[in-house]
Amino acid sequence: MDRSVLTRSAPEPDRTLRYGEAPEQVADAWLPGTARHPLLMFVHGGYWTPQYDRTHTRPLAVALREDGWPVVSIEYRRVPGKPDDLVGDVRAALAELPGQLGAREVVLAGHSAGGHLALWASSACPPAGLLGTLALAPVADLMLAHRLGLGDGAVAAFLGGPPDDRADLDPVRMPAPERPVVLLHGAEDRLPVAVSESYVDTHPGAKLVVVPEAAHFEIIDPLSAAWPAVTAELVALGS
Repeated sequence: MDRSVLTRSAPEPDRTLRYGEAPEQVADAWLPGTARHPLLMFVHGGYWTPQYDRTHTRPLAVALREDGWPVVSIEYRRVPGKPDDLVGDVRAALAELPGQLGAREVVLAGHSAGGHLALWASSACPPAGLLGTLALAPVADLMLAHRLGLGDGAVAAFLGGPPDDRADLDPVRMPAPERPVVLLHGAEDRLPVAVSESYVDTHPGAKLVVVPEAAHFEIIDPLSAAWPAVTAELVALGS
Protein backbone atom coordinates (compact mmCIF):
# COMPACT_ATOMS: atom_id res chain seq x y z
CA MET A 1 0.00 0.00 0.00
CA ASP A 2 1.50 3.30 -1.12
CA ARG A 3 0.93 5.99 1.54
CA SER A 4 3.20 8.62 0.00
CA VAL A 5 0.33 10.95 -0.88
CA LEU A 6 -0.23 11.53 2.85
CA THR A 7 3.07 13.37 3.24
CA ARG A 8 3.78 14.67 -0.27
CA SER A 9 4.31 18.41 -0.49
CA ALA A 10 1.88 20.47 -2.53
CA PRO A 11 1.07 24.16 -3.02
CA GLU A 12 -0.90 26.07 -0.43
CA PRO A 13 -4.61 26.70 -1.12
CA ASP A 14 -5.71 29.82 -2.95
CA ARG A 15 -8.06 30.76 -0.12
CA THR A 16 -9.04 29.53 3.32
CA LEU A 17 -12.73 29.88 4.09
CA ARG A 18 -14.52 29.85 7.44
CA TYR A 19 -17.96 28.48 8.26
CA GLY A 20 -17.93 28.78 12.07
CA GLU A 21 -15.97 30.08 15.04
CA ALA A 22 -14.19 26.87 16.11
CA PRO A 23 -10.58 26.52 14.88
CA GLU A 24 -11.52 23.46 12.86
CA GLN A 25 -14.49 25.10 11.15
CA VAL A 26 -12.50 26.06 8.08
CA ALA A 27 -11.96 24.84 4.54
CA ASP A 28 -9.24 25.29 1.93
CA ALA A 29 -10.15 26.37 -1.60
CA TRP A 30 -8.29 25.83 -4.86
CA LEU A 31 -9.70 27.97 -7.63
CA PRO A 32 -8.78 27.57 -11.31
CA GLY A 33 -8.39 30.59 -13.53
CA THR A 34 -11.23 29.27 -15.68
CA ALA A 35 -13.59 26.76 -14.09
CA ARG A 36 -14.65 24.01 -16.48
CA HIS A 37 -16.52 21.96 -13.88
CA PRO A 38 -18.87 22.51 -10.92
CA LEU A 39 -17.59 23.12 -7.41
CA LEU A 40 -16.17 19.96 -5.82
CA MET A 41 -16.71 19.76 -2.07
CA PHE A 42 -14.24 17.22 -0.65
CA VAL A 43 -14.35 15.58 2.81
CA HIS A 44 -11.08 14.05 4.00
CA GLY A 45 -10.73 10.72 5.79
CA GLY A 46 -8.71 9.39 8.68
CA TYR A 47 -11.26 7.27 10.58
CA TRP A 48 -12.78 10.45 12.11
CA THR A 49 -9.69 10.96 14.33
CA PRO A 50 -7.64 14.08 15.15
CA GLN A 51 -4.55 12.37 13.70
CA TYR A 52 -5.48 13.21 10.10
CA ASP A 53 -6.56 16.60 8.79
CA ARG A 54 -7.28 18.13 5.40
CA THR A 55 -3.63 18.82 4.51
CA HIS A 56 -3.15 15.38 2.96
CA THR A 57 -5.78 16.23 0.34
CA ARG A 58 -3.64 18.99 -1.17
CA PRO A 59 -2.11 16.91 -3.99
CA LEU A 60 -5.61 15.80 -4.99
CA ALA A 61 -6.99 19.34 -4.86
CA VAL A 62 -4.11 20.81 -6.86
CA ALA A 63 -4.45 18.16 -9.58
CA LEU A 64 -8.18 18.76 -9.85
CA ARG A 65 -7.72 22.53 -9.98
CA GLU A 66 -5.35 22.01 -12.92
CA ASP A 67 -8.18 20.10 -14.61
CA GLY A 68 -10.55 23.03 -14.15
CA TRP A 69 -12.30 22.00 -10.93
CA PRO A 70 -12.87 24.53 -8.14
CA VAL A 71 -12.16 22.46 -5.03
CA VAL A 72 -13.05 23.06 -1.38
CA SER A 73 -11.49 20.70 1.15
CA ILE A 74 -13.50 20.77 4.38
CA GLU A 75 -12.08 20.56 7.88
CA TYR A 76 -14.26 19.52 10.80
CA ARG A 77 -14.03 18.80 14.52
CA ARG A 78 -12.74 15.29 15.19
CA VAL A 79 -13.29 14.47 18.86
CA PRO A 80 -13.77 10.77 19.61
CA GLY A 81 -17.20 10.04 21.03
CA LYS A 82 -18.73 13.31 19.78
CA PRO A 83 -20.12 12.36 16.36
CA ASP A 84 -22.89 14.95 16.41
CA ASP A 85 -20.38 17.80 16.56
CA LEU A 86 -18.53 16.29 13.61
CA VAL A 87 -21.54 15.76 11.35
CA GLY A 88 -22.90 19.14 12.43
CA ASP A 89 -19.74 20.72 11.07
CA VAL A 90 -20.10 18.90 7.74
CA ARG A 91 -23.72 20.00 7.54
CA ALA A 92 -22.79 23.62 8.25
CA ALA A 93 -19.90 23.61 5.77
CA LEU A 94 -22.05 22.25 2.94
CA ALA A 95 -24.75 24.81 3.66
CA GLU A 96 -22.43 27.81 3.96
CA LEU A 97 -19.38 27.43 1.75
CA PRO A 98 -20.80 27.11 -1.80
CA GLY A 99 -22.49 30.48 -1.38
CA GLN A 100 -19.20 32.09 -0.37
CA LEU A 101 -17.84 31.11 -3.78
CA GLY A 102 -21.01 31.84 -5.74
CA ALA A 103 -21.39 28.18 -6.74
CA ARG A 104 -24.76 27.03 -8.02
CA GLU A 105 -23.83 23.41 -8.74
CA VAL A 106 -21.89 21.07 -6.47
CA VAL A 107 -20.33 17.63 -6.67
CA LEU A 108 -19.71 16.07 -3.26
CA ALA A 109 -16.84 13.65 -2.68
CA GLY A 110 -14.99 12.10 0.23
CA HIS A 111 -12.45 9.41 1.04
CA SER A 112 -12.64 6.63 3.65
CA ALA A 113 -14.31 8.17 6.73
CA GLY A 114 -14.83 11.22 4.52
CA GLY A 115 -16.59 8.93 2.07
CA HIS A 116 -18.88 7.90 4.91
CA LEU A 117 -19.55 11.56 5.65
CA ALA A 118 -20.23 12.33 1.98
CA LEU A 119 -22.74 9.49 1.79
CA TRP A 120 -24.32 10.60 5.07
CA ALA A 121 -24.61 14.19 3.84
CA SER A 122 -26.00 13.20 0.44
CA SER A 123 -28.93 11.65 2.30
CA ALA A 124 -29.24 13.83 5.41
CA CYS A 125 -28.33 17.32 4.19
CA PRO A 126 -27.51 17.52 0.49
CA PRO A 127 -26.13 20.93 -0.44
CA ALA A 128 -28.14 23.14 -2.75
CA GLY A 129 -27.36 22.36 -6.37
CA LEU A 130 -25.97 18.89 -5.65
CA LEU A 131 -25.37 16.99 -8.88
CA GLY A 132 -24.04 13.77 -7.36
CA THR A 133 -21.73 12.15 -4.83
CA LEU A 134 -18.50 10.19 -5.27
CA ALA A 135 -17.52 8.13 -2.23
CA LEU A 136 -13.95 6.83 -2.42
CA ALA A 137 -13.34 3.67 -0.35
CA PRO A 138 -16.10 4.78 2.02
CA VAL A 139 -16.99 3.35 5.40
CA ALA A 140 -20.45 2.96 3.93
CA ASP A 141 -21.80 0.43 6.44
CA LEU A 142 -20.97 1.26 10.06
CA MET A 143 -22.45 -1.96 11.42
CA LEU A 144 -20.33 -4.11 9.11
CA ALA A 145 -17.21 -2.01 9.64
CA HIS A 146 -17.68 -2.35 13.40
CA ARG A 147 -18.11 -6.12 13.18
CA LEU A 148 -14.95 -6.35 11.11
CA GLY A 149 -13.01 -4.28 13.65
CA LEU A 150 -11.80 -1.83 11.01
CA GLY A 151 -9.37 0.81 12.17
CA ASP A 152 -8.84 -0.92 15.53
CA GLY A 153 -12.39 -0.18 16.61
CA ALA A 154 -12.63 3.18 14.82
CA VAL A 155 -16.42 3.09 14.47
CA ALA A 156 -17.05 2.69 18.21
CA ALA A 157 -14.41 5.32 18.98
CA PHE A 158 -16.09 7.76 16.61
CA LEU A 159 -19.59 7.14 17.93
CA GLY A 160 -18.70 6.65 21.59
CA GLY A 161 -20.13 3.12 21.47
CA PRO A 162 -21.36 0.48 19.04
CA PRO A 163 -23.34 1.69 16.02
CA ASP A 164 -26.55 -0.22 16.75
CA ASP A 165 -28.53 2.83 17.89
CA ARG A 166 -27.11 5.32 15.36
CA ALA A 167 -28.94 4.38 12.20
CA ASP A 168 -29.15 8.14 11.58
CA LEU A 169 -25.40 8.17 10.94
CA ASP A 170 -25.11 4.89 9.03
CA PRO A 171 -25.44 5.39 5.25
CA VAL A 172 -26.53 1.82 4.62
CA ARG A 173 -29.48 2.28 7.00
CA MET A 174 -30.42 5.78 5.80
CA PRO A 175 -32.77 6.65 2.92
CA ALA A 176 -31.20 6.50 -0.52
CA PRO A 177 -29.96 9.90 -1.70
CA GLU A 178 -32.06 11.60 -4.36
CA ARG A 179 -29.09 12.48 -6.55
CA PRO A 180 -26.71 9.98 -8.22
CA VAL A 181 -24.17 8.18 -6.03
CA VAL A 182 -20.99 6.41 -7.14
CA LEU A 183 -18.79 4.36 -4.83
CA LEU A 184 -15.23 3.75 -6.05
CA HIS A 185 -13.14 1.18 -4.21
CA GLY A 186 -9.70 -0.34 -4.76
CA ALA A 187 -9.75 -4.11 -5.15
CA GLU A 188 -6.73 -4.48 -2.83
CA ASP A 189 -8.00 -2.13 -0.11
CA ARG A 190 -7.72 -3.35 3.49
CA LEU A 191 -11.05 -1.63 4.00
CA PRO A 192 -12.88 -4.42 2.19
CA VAL A 193 -14.85 -3.84 -0.98
CA ALA A 194 -17.63 -5.74 0.83
CA VAL A 195 -18.34 -2.57 2.83
CA SER A 196 -19.19 -0.70 -0.38
CA GLU A 197 -21.00 -3.72 -1.79
CA SER A 198 -23.27 -3.70 1.26
CA TYR A 199 -24.31 -0.12 0.49
CA VAL A 200 -25.07 -0.89 -3.14
CA ASP A 201 -27.02 -4.01 -2.16
CA THR A 202 -29.23 -1.84 0.03
CA HIS A 203 -29.36 1.14 -2.34
CA PRO A 204 -29.30 -0.48 -5.80
CA GLY A 205 -29.57 2.86 -7.52
CA ALA A 206 -25.96 3.54 -6.52
CA LYS A 207 -23.07 2.52 -8.77
CA LEU A 208 -19.98 0.63 -7.56
CA VAL A 209 -16.68 0.87 -9.44
CA VAL A 210 -13.93 -1.52 -8.29
CA VAL A 211 -10.43 -0.48 -9.43
CA PRO A 212 -8.10 -3.46 -10.00
CA GLU A 213 -4.77 -3.53 -8.16
CA ALA A 214 -5.55 -0.35 -6.21
CA ALA A 215 -5.41 -0.13 -2.43
CA HIS A 216 -6.69 2.52 -0.02
CA PHE A 217 -4.62 5.61 -0.78
CA GLU A 218 -4.02 5.15 -4.50
CA ILE A 219 -7.51 6.40 -5.23
CA ILE A 220 -6.71 9.85 -3.80
CA ASP A 221 -3.25 9.97 -5.38
CA PRO A 222 -3.00 11.86 -8.69
CA LEU A 223 0.25 10.00 -9.46
CA SER A 224 -1.34 6.55 -9.23
CA ALA A 225 -2.66 4.31 -11.97
CA ALA A 226 -6.08 4.49 -10.27
CA TRP A 227 -6.45 8.25 -10.67
CA PRO A 228 -8.02 8.28 -14.17
CA ALA A 229 -10.88 6.15 -12.84
CA VAL A 230 -11.53 8.78 -10.17
CA THR A 231 -11.50 11.72 -12.55
CA ALA A 232 -13.72 9.91 -15.05
CA GLU A 233 -16.41 9.37 -12.42
CA LEU A 234 -16.16 12.98 -11.24
CA VAL A 235 -16.59 14.27 -14.78
CA ALA A 236 -19.59 12.02 -15.33
CA LEU A 237 -21.25 13.26 -12.13
CA GLY A 238 -20.48 16.88 -12.92
CA SER A 239 -21.70 16.83 -16.49
